[in-house]
Amino acid sequence: MTNDQSNAMWGGRFAAGPDAIMEAINASVSFDKRLAAQDIAGSRAHAAMLAETGILSPTDAEAIRNGLCTVLSEIEAGDFAFSTALEDIHMNVEARLKDLIGEAAGRLHTARSRNDQVATDFRLWVRDQIDAAMSGLEALIRALLAQADAGADWVMPGFTHLQTAQPVTWGHHMMAYVEMFGRDMSRFADARVRMNECPLGAAALAGTSFPIDRHMTARALGFDRPAANSLDAVSDRDFALDFLSCASICAMHLSRLAEELVIWSSAQFRFVALSDRFSTGSSIMPQKKNPDAAELIRAKIGRIFGANVALMTVMKGLPLAYSKDMQEDKEQVFDAADTLMLALAAMEGMVRDMTANRPALEAAAASGFSTATDLADWLVRALNLPFREAHHVTGTLVALAEKRNCDLPDLRLEDMRAVHPGITAEVFGVLGVHNSVASRVSYGGTAPEQVRTQIGRWKERLG
Repeated sequence: MTNDQSNAMWGGRFAAGPDAIMEAINASVSFDKRLAAQDIAGSRAHAAMLAETGILSPTDAEAIRNGLCTVLSEIEAGDFAFSTALEDIHMNVEARLKDLIGEAAGRLHTARSRNDQVATDFRLWVRDQIDAAMSGLEALIRALLAQADAGADWVMPGFTHLQTAQPVTWGHHMMAYVEMFGRDMSRFADARVRMNECPLGAAALAGTSFPIDRHMTARALGFDRPAANSLDAVSDRDFALDFLSCASICAMHLSRLAEELVIWSSAQFRFVALSDRFSTGSSIMPQKKNPDAAELIRAKIGRIFGANVALMTVMKGLPLAYSKDMQEDKEQVFDAADTLMLALAAMEGMVRDMTANRPALEAAAASGFSTATDLADWLVRALNLPFREAHHVTGTLVALAEKRNCDLPDLRLEDMRAVHPGITAEVFGVLGVHNSVASRVSYGGTAPEQVRTQIGRWKERLG
């Protein structure tokens, strides 16, 4: 096959054969231009350090500082012409800087490499995304707290296997998600501490012979310290994997809540009504109100999971130090971060706007023999029965109630005494759903007083 034939297989996508193909596969500016602010911040810190250590003259440092400010203004205003021929954001910025200030621009790259430059830029960007994710999580937690506060004593069914298990409170259910998303916040916070080391000054892989001050650049960029090993600094992306891992767990929690909102808003449940802002109608069925935002959150989560696997796959076989494979580290992280922030914002809006149907929740809580465990516990406490025997007596009474098409509180005392003669009228005091939830006073239980205690603890924590 000739070169012309080979190029024709690309269907005219490339104008000039192998050179155009190489430019297309090699260039990253189409996506890494998102790092522009971080790249310019890193360059400004590097130039200031070079001047402070006498490597760069004050005149050149001032020209570079002013030129970089101009470049950033052009990018932010949308007036910057990005070139794929210049490969990436770093070379695009440097080329424009040279246009603006001339020969001094070439001194900016003293004592650094694109390897430590991109590692620093990307680390700064991911750190910013962690901060944004934590803010989004806090907003969602506050929305859940508001729901929990409003319904701290509203009863609803608690489920196992999606079967009615025991009564709980609406507030208790909301607080379960507060705890989950609270752990997500702590995971992001832990990841931020771990990643807060500065690669700048590691150069290509071995450090530099120039008398640089890496502690100065680290401080200027808000890092806790310089990265301790130059090989590691430029060759790992575990900070991005940390972010994706935290994002994946958070996304899983978002998907579980989304699934519950889909179920709860159905005509069969009617536990909640979602606002019109986060629902859509049907093109053919006028009665429909679809929980599309929740369904889309549930689906979009796969993109975050996929990004985690994709970056693990990129990194798993790379020898030290830098390889061009690592250019594939950004697009999936960018997409995952965008998806997570959108999902957090949509979920916060849905939770804040939704209205719980208290009568439907209470009616469902009282169905399905949800107080059977309370009856078994009463038999142990009041009659001193072994729990296994109490379990058997309760199961017999449930079967009797099923046969008579009624719930446990509707059985007559004489019917209960026929199963066990020791049962007294006091048993009816534990069979109501409100009595059931009020009795669960153990720490972390569903009793309204416990729920309000946990709400107070979280409000104090968030300030």
